[in-house]
Amino acid sequence: MKASLIHGGHRLLLCLGPGGVGKTTTASALGLRAALEGRAVDVMTIDPAPRLLDALHVDCAISDPQEVVLDDLRVAATGRMRALKLDPKHTFDRVINRYAPTAAVAGAILENRLYREISGALAGVGDYMAMEKLLELYDDAETSLIVLDTPPAREALDFLGAPERLLDLLNSRATTLLGGGLKLSDLAARAVLSAFDRVTGLHLLGDVHAFVRSFEGMYQGFAERAARARSILYGPECLVLVITTPEELRVEETAGFIRSLQQAGIAIDGLVVNRVAPPMPPKSSLHKIKPPALRKKLERNWRDFAALKQRESAALRSLKEMIPAEAAMLVAPDLGREPRSLADLAEIAGMIDTPDLRRR
Repeated sequence: MKASLIHGGHRLLLCLGPGGVGKTTTASALGLRAALEGRAVDVMTIDPAPRLLDALHVDCAISDPQEVVLDDLRVAATGRMRALKLDPKHTFDRVINRYAPTAAVAGAILENRLYREISGALAGVGDYMAMEKLLELYDDAETSLIVLDTPPAREALDFLGAPERLLDLLNSRATTLLGGGLKLSDLAARAVLSAFDRVTGLHLLGDVHAFVRSFEGMYQGFAERAARARSILYGPECLVLVITTPEELRVEETAGFIRSLQQAGIAIDGLVVNRVAPPMPPKSSLHKIKPPALRKKLERNWRDFAALKQRESAALRSLKEMIPAEAAMLVAPDLGREPRSLADLAEIAGMIDTPDLRRR
């Protein structure tokens, strides 16, 4: 693993790719390697599956970064590693407490019925809260590298587009409508909400007014942080890795995903091909095996393995052609078992063959 990946000027390693390719494992292995070689690393997963935290023995019920104990590894670590799983609701609550003008305003928002529903269920909240958590980690001067494990391909595109969607929302008529508190010109909206209140007795109109008024003065802050998150994701301190496997279906998925990234203006710095089979043993080594029945069985296995390696080589050539000439191809050999421990992650990190990665 070259120095630019571990000690380069970037502070964010963004891991993208289809689901089921070992993206979470690869992200955590790369973070561990960086910690072992001296960097102060935070690894955050947005993928709701808790595999990363299970492997690192971190409590997924805690949303703050937790120290990963590296003492049991055979290699002495010169850095440190923390890990966390995103909790959108908890992060949204922290944003409100941090940026509300007063404690009373923060309390009013947190207790509002609409906020409690929106913070846990509104589409896109999770993506934007991931951005907020990224900014929080980025502002920690003691953290030199953030490794971000994103959801599977299509959901990752939603995550990457979250800053733009928020900026569009804040500039839209809908936000202007809310910001004005449903003025007299919005009689239709008032009438609908009033009728709903009469039927249900929920006093929704009052909740809407209270909710909108409590956010006065905070919209600009949301917009500024969204713009800053975008500048980090698209800036020179972010290194973008696409992770996949050499299976035919995954190769096709990766091709479509890379095209989508390119259309979104996201430059790819490297492609990690995970679970690559080990090198072929020489066929001549089988001649000395006895008895003959065992030798014939092993020869059949050897031919099957040779066919697999041939398909795998074709897949690697196809994947290489998908990325820009200046982007790196990284190969991660198959561990041969499901990684379940910190030692397994360290073994994977040590086997990854990584050319020099540097921002173009």
